Amino acid sequence: MIQLDQLSIRRGGRILFKKASMQLHPGWKIGLTGVNGAGKSTLFSALLGNMSADEGSLSRPAVWTVAHMAQEVEALDMAALDFVLSGDEEYWEIQAKLEQSDQLSDHDIAHLHGRFDEINGYSAPAKAAQLMAGLGFFEYQLKLAVSSFSGGWRMRLNLARTLMSRSDLLLLDEPTNHLDLDAILWLEDWLNAYEGTLVLISHDRDFLDAVTDHILHIENQELTLYTGNYSTFERTRSERLAQQQQAYEKQLETRAHLQKYIDRFKAQATKARQAQSRIKQLERMQELSAAHVDTPFTFSFREPSKMSSPLLTLEHADIGYGEKLIATNIQIQITPSSRIGLLGMNGAGKSTLIKSLVGDLLLLKGLRHPSELLNIGYFAQHQMDALDGQASPMLQLARIADKKISEASLRSFLGSFGFSGERMDTPSESFSGGERARLALALIVWQRPNVLILDEPTNHLDLDMRHALTMALQDFQGAVVLVSHERQLIASVCDELLLVHDGRMTEFEGDLQDYANWLRQARTQIMKQGQQPAAPIQSVVVDVPAISKVDKEAQRKEAARRRDITRPVRKKIEQCEARIEKLQPRLETLETELGDSSLYDNDRKNELLKLMNEQTELKLALAEAEEQLLELMMGLEELEQSFQ
Repeated sequence: MIQLDQLSIRRGGRILFKKASMQLHPGWKIGLTGVNGAGKSTLFSALLGNMSADEGSLSRPAVWTVAHMAQEVEALDMAALDFVLSGDEEYWEIQAKLEQSDQLSDHDIAHLHGRFDEINGYSAPAKAAQLMAGLGFFEYQLKLAVSSFSGGWRMRLNLARTLMSRSDLLLLDEPTNHLDLDAILWLEDWLNAYEGTLVLISHDRDFLDAVTDHILHIENQELTLYTGNYSTFERTRSERLAQQQQAYEKQLETRAHLQKYIDRFKAQATKARQAQSRIKQLERMQELSAAHVDTPFTFSFREPSKMSSPLLTLEHADIGYGEKLIATNIQIQITPSSRIGLLGMNGAGKSTLIKSLVGDLLLLKGLRHPSELLNIGYFAQHQMDALDGQASPMLQLARIADKKISEASLRSFLGSFGFSGERMDTPSESFSGGERARLALALIVWQRPNVLILDEPTNHLDLDMRHALTMALQDFQGAVVLVSHERQLIASVCDELLLVHDGRMTEFEGDLQDYANWLRQARTQIMKQGQQPAAPIQSVVVDVPAISKVDKEAQRKEAARRRDITRPVRKKIEQCEARIEKLQPRLETLETELGDSSLYDNDRKNELLKLMNEQTELKLALAEAEEQLLELMMGLEELEQSFQ
């Protein structure tokens, strides 16, 4: 059991948490949450024994083996499988000693073999290979040197090495950052079967919900333990904060009443004793604090300046690198209303497709048709890495902003992305991953794109920022193409799911739960096939003759003619959508007002009837608008089909 007794820890002169007392029992799976800088990593250090308490104590059983995932992996020449095996320290030590058996006595050799058998050393390589397979490695990659893998894949190796440890306490800090969804689902299953104590830092709500049974939350220099997963924690915390605020307001009222009595009667001899009694009562009263919630982070995408439909099209596209074909015959059309989630296993070609859409990667075959008005906002890991480390957020924003825009406006804009004070003028090379991600997003938002193409945008973002991104994407008025391991983000933003698999892209029929089931089945099938590399993809695209300038001009004129024909219908659709957007907020407000129990008192009967009549009228108007919108969209679809 882990015991915290009046634990207080400071870092850099700042109190992170104070007088924390609790017990964390063996077998618990604990999610450690709190805003960036709250002290999560510091508590990890204390659990590892790398940091002593300023006051109080933190203790855990001395016999426990602790496994902790390091944040950096050196470019070693060691084989990947051996690197993972080294996570089981006792296995690795015994193996090293047995390799030098000529220096050992027969008794020592026998003892080592006995212990090797006790720790299941003979099955360790198979266990390590299974861990690597679960995290997306192929069998042929087991013998490759660690140095041959990219940074993200080295982190996967590091995770596998950590899981290889026969630990009693497992400390994981953002283990899903470099994983795709199929690897995350596998990790969820593995952690749920883990018998030791788990303490987990993660900003992935779905992952926390699937794995944890307790939440340890750091807020306002306090450690608070909640029973249940993250969703349960949110509900419980909201209720606790509401009760705290009520108690605080009631106490303010009581204190004010007592103070009023003291001020009025303390000078009167007949009331002096009662006044003194109330002074003492006031002094004894433990002062409650107002319920404090960290200010939710919010931002919004600026309205795109210009739009057209379609914005971007790929026709009969083969995508890949050089002569290596990744996927064939891709057909995709992006319109202003597109909300596309790209699904697929690791290495299937999602990022390749993204790069092809952006134009960073030339098509091997087929055509890419960008609209003249196309303005892409592209977010990917390398976009963050491409930030000018020597330049401050202010300087980087000023480079792309109109010179007429005032400095105050630029600073206000950056402030909405969490940059304040000196951070606006600090070179970004010193920024954390979260800060770089926020800066990259800010620069994208400023340019008012009409298509957002996002490849794992939530890596390095905390829970508040992820929520803010989700809300901003929901309100964004342009198109979205999204690759993300975060299921909640895809579910909240996307209404069309496309699956990249076995060299093809198809529409995925089903929801994300169906996709999770599909992934598990696909993984089982791959395991049966021995984790061998897939057969090379064969193109199914038939080469078409190059289009002459005359033909291109004819196509341009035809496209213009079609836009002219469909323009009236599209205009009506826009008007209909605007009407729906106007009606819905008022209807929501009405429903909130009708939820007030006092409204049903006899003296408010007329007010109630008025609100109910308005509600009925709005519901009818909304239903009419939605039906009209459906008819118009069906009409537009028929019209567009008639052109083919």
